[in-house]
Amino acid sequence: MIEIYKTNDDGVTKKVFAPEPGAWVSVVAPNDGQRAWLKTKSGIVAEFVAAALDDEETSHIDYDDDTCQILVIVDCPMIEDEKDLEDPTLRQYDTHPISIIFVPEKEIIVTVSLQANEILKDFAAGKVRQMNTATRTQFLLQVLMRVAQQYQKYLLSIKRQFNRTEKVLHETLRNDELIKMLGLEKSLVYFSTSLKADESMLAKINIGRTIKLTDEDRELLDDVVIETRQAIEMAQIYTNILNGTMDAFGSVINNNLSLAMRKLTIITIVLAVPTIIFSFYGMNVGLPLDASWIFPFILAVVMSIAVVLVFTKSNLFK
Repeated sequence: MIEIYKTNDDGVTKKVFAPEPGAWVSVVAPNDGQRAWLKTKSGIVAEFVAAALDDEETSHIDYDDDTCQILVIVDCPMIEDEKDLEDPTLRQYDTHPISIIFVPEKEIIVTVSLQANEILKDFAAGKVRQMNTATRTQFLLQVLMRVAQQYQKYLLSIKRQFNRTEKVLHETLRNDELIKMLGLEKSLVYFSTSLKADESMLAKINIGRTIKLTDEDRELLDDVVIETRQAIEMAQIYTNILNGTMDAFGSVINNNLSLAMRKLTIITIVLAVPTIIFSFYGMNVGLPLDASWIFPFILAVVMSIAVVLVFTKSNLFK
């Protein structure tokens, strides 16, 4: 899908039918024809188009000396597609790149997202304050700000899911809940890796060589850096807590297994005593005291002790 927006003099952003100076071209989940348009008619250099259409690209900034075009790729958080999950009830998170391309010869800015994106939807719906498609640098920084805030939003969601799952695990160690915890751990790894790459990209923008920044732009960039670092700290804290909790539950599982094995060992030993005694009766050898009441008495005492050990709550079974 390709949509074009432009902010008029009244500060209202509306759709337009063709790229014009000061416009924003939004390309979301492009089909084959729209990918061909990017490669042949958009005016974007081929290397930037290839990078924008690569779902495995990481956050970075690039500059083309011949056309003065600028490519900024930022990793954006997203909810993993339920079709890719074995269990749709498990909500997990992933990241995917958003490409922002400055095309100075046409005086436009182009964004490319290979999947539907909530952030770009908010921009298209006019939900972002002080949005102006003509001020390309400010538009870029606003996108980066929304990305950092989206990370924080999803990290808080991960925290809430973790707390709910932990309460269930305190009552019963079910495999489903442990799998949920592993899914959250994987999401935090994706977030931590992408946030560090985003931070490095912001540091390059802050240098001011590739993108010229005004004083107002620098203030907004400082806010973006603060939000990104806060998201990084949140991801690190939640990762440490989750890892510690998983280690603790692993120790509990091992301890429970040890207790179960000890109980089974005790039961096996206790039940082995009567087996050994009765096995003597299968031999063609005369047994001592076989004609006396003493042997049956001793056997009854041993069986009674075995029954007591098996069915009473002694310290051996705790």
